[in-house]
Amino acid sequence: MTTREITSRDNPLLVRLRKMAQTPAGYRRQGQVWVEGDHLCRAALARGVTVPVAVATEAALANPALAGLLSAAAEVVIVPAALFAGFSGLESPAALGFLLDLPPPQPPLAGVPTVVLDGVQDAGNVGSVLRSASALGVVQVLALQGTAALWSPKVLRAGMGAHFNLRLAEGLTAQALDALAVPMVATSSHAADVLPHAALPSPCAWVFGHEGQGVSAALMQRCTLTVCIPQPGGEESLNVAAAAAICLYESARRQ
Repeated sequence: MTTREITSRDNPLLVRLRKMAQTPAGYRRQGQVWVEGDHLCRAALARGVTVPVAVATEAALANPALAGLLSAAAEVVIVPAALFAGFSGLESPAALGFLLDLPPPQPPLAGVPTVVLDGVQDAGNVGSVLRSASALGVVQVLALQGTAALWSPKVLRAGMGAHFNLRLAEGLTAQALDALAVPMVATSSHAADVLPHAALPSPCAWVFGHEGQGVSAALMQRCTLTVCIPQPGGEESLNVAAAAAICLYESARRQ
C-alpha cells in the first residue's frame, strides 16, 4: 500500500470524483465506480473486489477500524475533510471510499435465477430490488435500456452491497433476453394466476417494469406467465421494489 496526500481542489482525481458524484451515469465514461462509506467498502472487500485506490480523510486513517479497510487498497489518497465533502454523496461524509474499476460487460447467463428490469427509473427502487435479489438467491440482474444506471451513487447506497454479490448487465435490448433459456414471469393486477398458488417455473426470470407504466407490452408478450399479487387492502398497485421482494421470496420459499 502506498499513500499520498492531495490538498488542491483542482487535482484531476478530485475533479473526476466530483463529476462522478454529480452525474449518475458518469461511471460509464470514467470506467470506474465510486463506492463510499465503510459499509459498502466492507461489502466490496467481503466479495473479493480488488481496490486500486482508496480516498479518505486523516481522521479515517487514524481510526483503527477504518484504517484496516484502507490497508486493502493498492493506493490510499488522503484529502482534507472539506475537500472530501465536495464529492461525498452523503449528508454526513463517511470519510472514506473506494474508487473501483467498473466490471467489464458480461452477456446474460443461461439457466439461472434472474431479474429483468424494464425501465425502472427510481434509483432507490432499483437498489432495493438488487438488495432483495441478492438476499433471495438471484444470480443475475439484467437492466434494459431506460432503467436507472445500476452503478450510480444512489443505486449503490440503496443496494447496500448487493452489487458485489450479483452478475449485472445494463443497457440491454429485449432481444438479449433470448439467451436466458428460462421462462420469464411478470406481475399484473389483471392476471388470473395468483400468488402464492401460481405454478411458478424454476428457475425463472422475474420481470419488473416502469413505476407508472409497468412492463412494456412487447416484453409482456415474451413472458410465459403473469401473476397477480393479492392485495386485500384494496390498493391499486404495489411499489415495484415491494412487489419484487414478494415475488422473489415466493420463488425462494419453494426451494
